Amino acid sequence: MPKLILSMDGLVLKEVILKKEKTTIGRKPDNDIQIDNLAISGHHAVIVSILNDAFLEDLNSTNGTYVNGQQVKKHVLKNHDVIELGKYRLKFLVDATPSGLGSFDLIATGTVNTIGRPEVDAFTPTAERTHTATQVFTPEALERGDEAAASELPTGIIQVLSGANAGRELVLTKSLTTLGKPGNQVAVITRRPHGYYITHVEGATFPTVNGGTLDAQARRLEDHDIIEIAGIKMEFFLRA
Repeated sequence: MPKLILSMDGLVLKEVILKKEKTTIGRKPDNDIQIDNLAISGHHAVIVSILNDAFLEDLNSTNGTYVNGQQVKKHVLKNHDVIELGKYRLKFLVDATPSGLGSFDLIATGTVNTIGRPEVDAFTPTAERTHTATQVFTPEALERGDEAAASELPTGIIQVLSGANAGRELVLTKSLTTLGKPGNQVAVITRRPHGYYITHVEGATFPTVNGGTLDAQARRLEDHDIIEIAGIKMEFFLRA
Protein backbone atom coordinates (compact mmCIF):
# COMPACT_ATOMS: atom_id res chain seq x y z
CA MET A 1 0.00 0.00 0.00
CA PRO A 2 1.45 3.43 -0.93
CA LYS A 3 2.42 5.90 1.77
CA LEU A 4 3.76 9.42 2.25
CA ILE A 5 6.66 10.44 4.48
CA LEU A 6 6.17 14.03 5.66
CA SER A 7 9.35 15.93 6.54
CA MET A 8 10.69 19.46 6.93
CA ASP A 9 14.36 20.44 6.74
CA GLY A 10 15.31 16.76 6.70
CA LEU A 11 13.38 15.95 9.88
CA VAL A 12 10.69 13.27 9.44
CA LEU A 13 7.42 14.46 11.00
CA LYS A 14 5.02 11.60 10.25
CA GLU A 15 4.15 8.70 7.97
CA VAL A 16 0.77 8.58 6.25
CA ILE A 17 -0.62 5.39 4.70
CA LEU A 18 -2.81 6.18 1.68
CA LYS A 19 -5.80 4.05 2.70
CA LYS A 20 -8.47 6.42 1.38
CA GLU A 21 -9.44 7.00 -2.23
CA LYS A 22 -9.02 10.73 -1.68
CA THR A 23 -6.39 12.17 0.65
CA THR A 24 -6.54 15.95 1.02
CA ILE A 25 -3.59 18.12 2.02
CA GLY A 26 -3.86 21.67 3.37
CA ARG A 27 -3.74 24.11 6.26
CA LYS A 28 -7.34 23.69 7.45
CA PRO A 29 -8.08 21.03 10.08
CA ASP A 30 -10.60 19.19 7.88
CA ASN A 31 -7.77 17.92 5.66
CA ASP A 32 -6.50 14.36 5.94
CA ILE A 33 -2.97 15.75 6.13
CA GLN A 34 -3.00 19.09 7.91
CA ILE A 35 0.06 21.30 7.59
CA ASP A 36 -0.45 24.35 9.75
CA ASN A 37 1.72 26.81 7.87
CA LEU A 38 0.76 30.05 6.11
CA ALA A 39 2.61 28.96 2.96
CA ILE A 40 0.09 26.14 2.59
CA SER A 41 -3.39 26.89 1.24
CA GLY A 42 -6.48 25.88 3.19
CA HIS A 43 -7.10 23.07 0.73
CA HIS A 44 -3.81 22.81 -1.13
CA ALA A 45 -3.80 19.48 -2.98
CA VAL A 46 -5.46 16.08 -3.18
CA ILE A 47 -4.17 12.59 -3.91
CA VAL A 48 -6.53 10.08 -5.53
CA SER A 49 -5.45 6.49 -4.89
CA ILE A 50 -6.60 3.30 -6.60
CA LEU A 51 -4.76 0.15 -5.54
CA ASN A 52 -1.03 1.05 -5.70
CA ASP A 53 -1.54 3.90 -8.14
CA ALA A 54 -1.90 7.54 -7.13
CA PHE A 55 -2.64 10.82 -8.90
CA LEU A 56 -1.78 14.19 -7.40
CA GLU A 57 -3.78 17.33 -8.20
CA ASP A 58 -3.10 20.88 -7.07
CA LEU A 59 -6.31 22.56 -5.86
CA ASN A 60 -5.50 26.03 -7.23
CA SER A 61 -3.20 26.68 -4.28
CA THR A 62 -1.64 30.10 -3.81
CA ASN A 63 1.99 28.95 -3.80
CA GLY A 64 1.67 25.93 -6.05
CA THR A 65 2.51 22.25 -5.75
CA TYR A 66 5.86 20.88 -6.90
CA VAL A 67 7.06 17.36 -7.65
CA ASN A 68 10.80 16.76 -7.87
CA GLY A 69 11.35 20.50 -8.30
CA GLN A 70 8.82 21.00 -11.10
CA GLN A 71 5.49 22.77 -10.57
CA VAL A 72 2.55 20.55 -11.45
CA LYS A 73 -1.20 20.84 -11.76
CA LYS A 74 -1.81 17.12 -12.14
CA HIS A 75 0.76 14.38 -11.87
CA VAL A 76 0.92 10.58 -11.89
CA LEU A 77 2.95 9.79 -8.78
CA LYS A 78 5.83 7.36 -9.14
CA ASN A 79 7.78 5.55 -6.45
CA HIS A 80 10.17 7.94 -4.64
CA ASP A 81 8.59 11.11 -6.08
CA VAL A 82 8.95 14.06 -3.69
CA ILE A 83 5.99 16.45 -3.37
CA GLU A 84 7.07 19.91 -2.26
CA LEU A 85 4.71 22.28 -0.43
CA GLY A 86 6.62 25.29 0.81
CA LYS A 87 9.31 23.99 3.18
CA TYR A 88 7.53 20.67 3.60
CA ARG A 89 8.30 17.48 1.68
CA LEU A 90 6.06 14.47 1.12
CA LYS A 91 7.93 11.47 -0.26
CA PHE A 92 5.71 8.99 -2.10
CA LEU A 93 6.66 5.36 -1.51
CA VAL A 94 5.13 2.14 -2.77
CA ASP A 95 5.76 -1.20 -1.08
CA ALA A 96 7.60 -3.72 -3.19
CA THR A 97 5.27 -5.71 -5.41
CA PRO A 98 5.75 -9.49 -5.84
CA SER A 99 7.41 -10.78 -9.03
CA GLY A 100 9.43 -7.61 -9.33
CA LEU A 101 6.56 -5.53 -10.72
CA GLY A 102 6.39 -1.86 -9.81
CA SER A 103 3.33 0.14 -8.86
CA PHE A 104 2.98 1.04 -12.52
CA ASP A 105 3.93 -1.83 -14.77
CA LEU A 106 4.70 -0.22 -18.11
CA ILE A 107 3.24 -2.35 -20.88
CA ALA A 108 2.35 -1.90 -24.51
CA THR A 109 -1.37 -1.65 -24.93
CA GLY A 110 -1.08 -4.50 -27.38
CA THR A 111 -0.87 -6.91 -24.45
CA VAL A 112 -4.15 -5.67 -22.96
CA ASN A 113 -6.33 -7.62 -25.39
CA THR A 114 -5.91 -9.83 -28.41
CA ILE A 115 -7.23 -7.17 -30.79
CA GLY A 116 -5.10 -4.20 -29.87
CA ARG A 117 -1.42 -3.57 -30.24
CA PRO A 118 -1.14 0.23 -30.61
CA GLU A 119 2.20 1.93 -30.21
CA VAL A 120 0.97 4.26 -27.49
CA ASP A 121 1.99 3.10 -24.02
CA ALA A 122 -0.62 2.52 -21.32
CA PHE A 123 -0.19 2.38 -17.57
CA THR A 124 -2.71 -0.11 -16.24
CA PRO A 125 -2.56 -0.97 -12.53
CA THR A 126 -1.07 -4.47 -12.27
CA ALA A 127 -3.85 -5.89 -10.09
CA GLU A 128 -6.48 -4.68 -12.54
CA ARG A 129 -4.95 -6.72 -15.36
CA THR A 130 -5.53 -10.07 -13.60
CA HIS A 131 -8.66 -12.09 -14.30
CA THR A 132 -9.53 -12.03 -10.59
CA ALA A 133 -9.33 -8.27 -10.25
CA THR A 134 -12.28 -6.48 -8.68
CA GLN A 135 -13.77 -3.64 -10.70
CA VAL A 136 -12.67 -0.35 -9.15
CA PHE A 137 -15.04 2.59 -9.46
CA THR A 138 -14.00 6.21 -9.39
CA PRO A 139 -14.44 8.07 -6.09
CA GLU A 140 -17.27 10.06 -7.65
CA ALA A 141 -19.16 6.86 -8.48
CA LEU A 142 -18.72 5.45 -5.02
CA GLU A 143 -19.85 8.67 -3.37
CA ARG A 144 -23.05 8.70 -5.42
CA GLY A 145 -23.63 4.95 -5.20
CA ASP A 146 -23.74 4.72 -8.99
CA GLU A 147 -22.17 1.28 -9.43
CA ALA A 148 -25.23 0.09 -11.37
CA ALA A 149 -25.07 3.07 -13.71
CA ALA A 150 -21.39 2.42 -14.34
CA SER A 151 -22.05 -1.23 -15.19
CA GLU A 152 -24.68 -0.21 -17.79
CA LEU A 153 -22.33 2.20 -19.59
CA PRO A 154 -21.44 1.11 -23.16
CA THR A 155 -17.85 -0.02 -23.47
CA GLY A 156 -15.41 2.61 -24.69
CA ILE A 157 -12.89 1.70 -27.37
CA ILE A 158 -9.72 3.49 -28.46
CA GLN A 159 -8.62 2.77 -32.02
CA VAL A 160 -5.20 3.95 -33.22
CA LEU A 161 -5.42 5.94 -36.45
CA SER A 162 -1.80 6.87 -37.16
CA GLY A 163 1.61 5.26 -37.08
CA ALA A 164 2.70 1.71 -37.78
CA ASN A 165 -0.05 0.25 -35.59
CA ALA A 166 -3.00 2.07 -37.15
CA GLY A 167 -6.22 0.12 -36.80
CA ARG A 168 -5.35 -1.56 -33.53
CA GLU A 169 -7.74 -1.24 -30.57
CA LEU A 170 -7.73 -0.87 -26.78
CA VAL A 171 -10.88 -1.70 -24.82
CA LEU A 172 -11.47 0.72 -21.91
CA THR A 173 -12.94 -1.68 -19.35
CA LYS A 174 -11.03 -0.35 -16.33
CA SER A 175 -11.90 2.66 -14.20
CA LEU A 176 -8.60 4.36 -15.14
CA THR A 177 -6.51 4.00 -18.29
CA THR A 178 -3.44 6.17 -18.70
CA LEU A 179 -2.15 6.77 -22.23
CA GLY A 180 0.92 8.48 -23.55
CA LYS A 181 4.66 8.62 -23.16
CA PRO A 182 6.10 9.41 -19.70
CA GLY A 183 8.17 12.59 -19.74
CA ASN A 184 6.51 13.69 -22.96
CA GLN A 185 2.71 13.67 -22.70
CA VAL A 186 0.38 11.61 -20.53
CA ALA A 187 -3.42 11.68 -20.22
CA VAL A 188 -5.89 9.67 -18.15
CA ILE A 189 -9.23 8.34 -19.42
CA THR A 190 -11.61 7.67 -16.54
CA ARG A 191 -14.70 5.47 -16.79
CA ARG A 192 -17.39 7.25 -14.78
CA PRO A 193 -21.04 6.22 -14.26
CA HIS A 194 -22.31 8.47 -17.04
CA GLY A 195 -19.48 8.48 -19.54
CA TYR A 196 -15.76 8.48 -20.28
CA TYR A 197 -13.63 11.54 -19.46
CA ILE A 198 -10.12 12.49 -20.55
CA THR A 199 -7.80 14.60 -18.40
CA HIS A 200 -4.28 15.87 -19.07
CA VAL A 201 -1.84 14.60 -16.44
CA GLU A 202 1.74 15.19 -17.52
CA GLY A 203 3.68 17.13 -20.12
CA ALA A 204 4.13 20.75 -21.17
CA THR A 205 1.76 20.38 -24.11
CA PHE A 206 -1.81 19.16 -23.69
CA PRO A 207 -3.53 16.47 -25.79
CA THR A 208 -6.14 17.52 -28.33
CA VAL A 209 -9.68 16.32 -28.96
CA ASN A 210 -11.14 17.03 -32.42
CA GLY A 211 -8.29 19.50 -33.00
CA GLY A 212 -8.99 21.52 -29.85
CA THR A 213 -6.45 21.56 -27.03
CA LEU A 214 -7.64 20.29 -23.66
CA ASP A 215 -7.56 22.59 -20.66
CA ALA A 216 -6.94 21.59 -17.04
CA GLN A 217 -10.49 20.28 -16.60
CA ALA A 218 -11.73 16.79 -17.44
CA ARG A 219 -13.54 16.60 -20.78
CA ARG A 220 -16.28 14.11 -21.56
CA LEU A 221 -15.55 12.00 -24.61
CA GLU A 222 -18.25 11.61 -27.23
CA ASP A 223 -18.67 8.81 -29.78
CA HIS A 224 -16.10 9.14 -32.61
CA ASP A 225 -14.05 11.89 -30.96
CA ILE A 226 -10.52 12.13 -32.41
CA ILE A 227 -7.80 12.28 -29.76
CA GLU A 228 -4.12 13.07 -30.29
CA ILE A 229 -1.68 12.12 -27.50
CA ALA A 230 2.11 12.19 -27.85
CA GLY A 231 1.85 12.52 -31.62
CA ILE A 232 -0.49 9.53 -32.04
CA LYS A 233 -4.03 10.03 -33.35
CA MET A 234 -6.78 7.83 -31.94
CA GLU A 235 -10.53 7.56 -32.28
CA PHE A 236 -12.80 7.03 -29.28
CA PHE A 237 -16.07 5.22 -29.88
CA LEU A 238 -18.67 3.34 -27.88
CA ARG A 239 -19.59 -0.28 -28.34
CA ALA A 240 -22.86 -1.56 -26.84
